[in-house]
Amino acid sequence: MTHKRIDRKKQKVLDEKLVFVKVHAPWEVLCTYAEVMHIKLPLQPDDLKTRESAFNWFTSLFRVDENIIKPEQEFFTAPFEKEHLSNFYIQDKDTFFNPATRSRIVHFILSRVEYATKNNVKKFGINKLLDSGIYKAAFPLHDSSFRHPSTDPACPSERYLLYREWAHPKNIFKLQPLDFIRKYYGEKIGIYFAWLGFYTNMLIVAAFVGVGCFLYGCLTKDNCTWSQEVCDPNIGGNIIMCPQCDKVCTYWNLTSTCESSKKLCIFDSFGTLVFAVFMGIWVTLFLEFWKRRQAELEYEWDTVEYLEQEEQVRPEYEAQCTHVVMNEITQQEEHVPYTACGKCIRMTFCASAVFFWILLIIASVIGIIVYRLSVFLVFSATLSRHINGTQAIHKYLTPQTATSVTASLISFVVIMVLNIIYEKVAILITDFELPRTQTDYENSLTTKMFLFQFVNYYSSCFYIAFFKGKFVGHPGNPVYWLGKYRNEECDPGGCLLELTTQLAIIVGGKAIWNNIQEVLLPWVKNLIGRYCADARSEKIVPRWEHDYHLQPIGKLGLFYEYLEMVIQFGFVTLFVASFPLAPLLALFNNMLEIRLDAWKLTTQFRRMVPQKAQDIGAWQPIMQGIAILAVVTNAMIIAFTSDMIPRLVYYWSFSVPPYGSHSSHTMKGYINNTLSVFNISDFRNASKPSSPWFGNQTTCRYRDFRYPPGHQHQYEHNIYYWHVIAAKLAFIIVMEPK
Repeated sequence: MTHKRIDRKKQKVLDEKLVFVKVHAPWEVLCTYAEVMHIKLPLQPDDLKTRESAFNWFTSLFRVDENIIKPEQEFFTAPFEKEHLSNFYIQDKDTFFNPATRSRIVHFILSRVEYATKNNVKKFGINKLLDSGIYKAAFPLHDSSFRHPSTDPACPSERYLLYREWAHPKNIFKLQPLDFIRKYYGEKIGIYFAWLGFYTNMLIVAAFVGVGCFLYGCLTKDNCTWSQEVCDPNIGGNIIMCPQCDKVCTYWNLTSTCESSKKLCIFDSFGTLVFAVFMGIWVTLFLEFWKRRQAELEYEWDTVEYLEQEEQVRPEYEAQCTHVVMNEITQQEEHVPYTACGKCIRMTFCASAVFFWILLIIASVIGIIVYRLSVFLVFSATLSRHINGTQAIHKYLTPQTATSVTASLISFVVIMVLNIIYEKVAILITDFELPRTQTDYENSLTTKMFLFQFVNYYSSCFYIAFFKGKFVGHPGNPVYWLGKYRNEECDPGGCLLELTTQLAIIVGGKAIWNNIQEVLLPWVKNLIGRYCADARSEKIVPRWEHDYHLQPIGKLGLFYEYLEMVIQFGFVTLFVASFPLAPLLALFNNMLEIRLDAWKLTTQFRRMVPQKAQDIGAWQPIMQGIAILAVVTNAMIIAFTSDMIPRLVYYWSFSVPPYGSHSSHTMKGYINNTLSVFNISDFRNASKPSSPWFGNQTTCRYRDFRYPPGHQHQYEHNIYYWHVIAAKLAFIIVMEPK
């Protein structure tokens, strides 16, 4: 560092064998490396006038007081050059480079400074020193305490102001001071909070419409004809359903699903269809408006040409550049870390490793499915439904409900465990891949992590939505999974309510787990660290020692915050047709998330090295992919998971002649029309229930559209089935993104 002309000052801690090295970059060093890094600096004040928004009077009610956090002065900027020093707007050398820029420059130098040579191999970079344990930490200092401003009048106490006007819970309804956040933490942190705030604001509209659709379902559930028929003792009470598993399952009365049918009427209503269409429009508008907002921030924060001009090669990449190749475009020799063949080998290995872990997740999902199939037999034997009078608990704790809830809980635990393992694996794979720049590194890691998280979080929901109850055959010829387990069936009303249960458990459990992991644990660790430090010494703790006892934010910064929110974005959009309250829950969560993330940064974590960022990186195309998939999944949920289409087909075609007997369109008779008849004498010995039959009943009913026994095409799909399939496919084609 002496060679780099950086000032150093050692400071020992009296209470332990710990030495702090304070690093300072003088004016000449700052100028030299500002030119090397192509940092844009002020030329002259921006005198262009901008027109205020028509809604400025309204948003001003939620803005931070400008007397406390003053608006940043705008400048025209250009990449710094020492030979044109006089052209830059330098009023004070001490303030020309702001603290964020100073930290960036010092970190750039420390990341590349050589500290040893062994066997003609140079070792350099603070990161290697940290990994080897020679240094315990390296971080820029906070400018003050977050509890009170600095006693030094020259110190702006920006940390204190950020806590008071941004991170404090009292500011939950205030707009974020994005320019001030960017000034203190850098553009990368600023763009994250800008995106999170924009996403949260857009959720207000989605939540409002979702609540409206939910209330519509609540108000109309008492007029739900098909649910009334299920609960009617003269209709549902006379319908005996076939067993849903082999041997141990028994016959059951349709009225035992009365409570679940009432709940299903809330979510499986016409409002759900309207909301699914609305969310397809909403997600498109959200992405397009965010692109517009992002472009505004690129201009305001002067990052339009950042990637081309300022971003530097990662020191880890530079250290491996031992091969010389000819650049086909410039016809000049370049140093690269691997040959074309070596790059191909690395890419193949990395892709294979990612594919292997995705297969491992799919295997865990298959394990959960096998659990569902096997445990259903146990619950069916212990929680069997009784035809002649049931206990009150049987109205709510059915074998399907018990299986669904326990499987969802196990699925959540498996998801959390695999997350911890794959996180480390993904980082190792990306390190081996050796991306050239930090942006390339983060984009590569983002893609790997999201592919894993996508399969990990959403696979169980996809199974319930699109596979459960779709390939079950009929009681006389059931379909078996792995040749042993009989495929699961849905309730007579469909699997939509079970999908809602799965979403509620995963989303709710994920939110609780993340808050414990991200908020409670750092707070407890810092509390213990401060207690131990206070117990050892009675002296006034200096700023660098106090910051040392805070938690490190990690090499990936806010990567996991992005990941958490994009996964939530997937739940809000991909399966919203089954749970219209998802945007409302996401809105409440995000309002807290903004302040919790702000609280963590200002109070619990060391100040991270400010970094430039032009946009949100690979998260943008990922969200665009989710948006396209969301239109398809919601259309398929309406078509294949809910009973919306079969009910519409019955209402318009099969309730009136020539197929029906009613004189006008009605939903009366829907349940009787959509439950097929099975002759119990046609049971195979392997699936025939062991419980004795009673009365004079010779038939039972099951969920499907098939011809009755005695028909020339008995147990084959009837004309109603083909009408429903045609209507479902037509609906998907209409809903398909153009």
